[in-house]
Amino acid sequence: MTIKYEKLIPRFLGYVKQNTRSDENSTTIPSTERQTVFLNKLKDELNEIGMSDVKINPSNSYLTAELPSNLDHEVPVLGLISHIDTADFNSVDIKPKIVENYDGKSIINLDDDGKYTLDPKVFPSLLKYQGQTLITTSGDTLLGSDDKSGVSEIITTMEYLIANPDIKHGKIKIGLGPDEEIGTGADKFDVPDFGADFAYTVDGGPVGQLEYETFSAAALKVHITGKNVHPSEAKGIMINAVQVAVDFQNALPSDEVPEKTDGRQGFYHLLELNGTVDSADMSYIIRDFERDGLEARKANIKKITDELNAKYGEGTVEIDMYDQYYNMIDVIKDHMDVVKIAEDAMKNLDIVPDEAPVRGGTDGSKISYMGLPTPNLFAGGENMHGRFKYVAEESMEKAVDVILEIVKLNNNRKK
Repeated sequence: MTIKYEKLIPRFLGYVKQNTRSDENSTTIPSTERQTVFLNKLKDELNEIGMSDVKINPSNSYLTAELPSNLDHEVPVLGLISHIDTADFNSVDIKPKIVENYDGKSIINLDDDGKYTLDPKVFPSLLKYQGQTLITTSGDTLLGSDDKSGVSEIITTMEYLIANPDIKHGKIKIGLGPDEEIGTGADKFDVPDFGADFAYTVDGGPVGQLEYETFSAAALKVHITGKNVHPSEAKGIMINAVQVAVDFQNALPSDEVPEKTDGRQGFYHLLELNGTVDSADMSYIIRDFERDGLEARKANIKKITDELNAKYGEGTVEIDMYDQYYNMIDVIKDHMDVVKIAEDAMKNLDIVPDEAPVRGGTDGSKISYMGLPTPNLFAGGENMHGRFKYVAEESMEKAVDVILEIVKLNNNRKK
């Protein structure tokens, strides 16, 4: 790790120890008070390093700040965006572990008992990190690299530019927001208030990822009302809500699930099933790269619902289905200059851009549809959303390098 980013990793290690998990069942913004606490700490930090116009937007809880231009001419205003919440996994008492000079082949024990491990035979991505320093979990929590890596990288970049005023740059806006993991964080993002001409979320995975094509997405809640009577008198009367839930799941294509799809294939993903004979509830996410493909999947859900209600009685199965975000390529295709500057930045640093469609989404999906083209840059992490997450120190440093190179390349662009 070079000394020019000496605060990058200590900053990251401090951030991940603070619980900022979001809550999909909440109706507040942010969804958890712990996110507000962290945002206020970041607000103080941004003021301390010398950022301008530091504020938290009361309508969407985005923490925004500005680094004024030091150029003698106008260039497009760059926006950098990350989220501060973490995914639906244990985030209490996070104890990151550091593995120095990883040999690229050994099994890494996450917990003291060796119950949870990072094994290159299971996680072949480890083979890329020979000689590097890895930051892992302790096995019983997530790491929080998604997206506190991005938060750390953005703030470190700003601190570096402030400390080195000889580096020329245009105006830069940063936005650190809540609730990305539950799909609501960018719902009220204020593009005019943010004031950028183009932006990037720094929320991707391994080095080189440059994402500007995502899934189109919908969420689905299913409620099933059963009819519970004594089993001795059940024939022709009982409706077992759990069995109806099984019927619902079995009516979906068995091979169109995350564990059996890749590339540009979409899926139905059952996230949760709880129930008794009397009632049952199911939660799904639905994904497809094509908008008409998403609509076809939603139509299939409605068809299955109608068929089960015809079999068991009207109102037995009730659904609440809504769109979450759409494939950002429909917007980005008209702003490929934003992709080109990121490509050039990576190539200038001998990083090969990986532009495969992302089997997921980012806040940039919604923000792009709001009028601000926002592709996604890598933040460095591997194995998202769980105990097997890890990130290399060197990957995080390269993310800062890329942001700085984008800043420099933007100096030659016209507003």
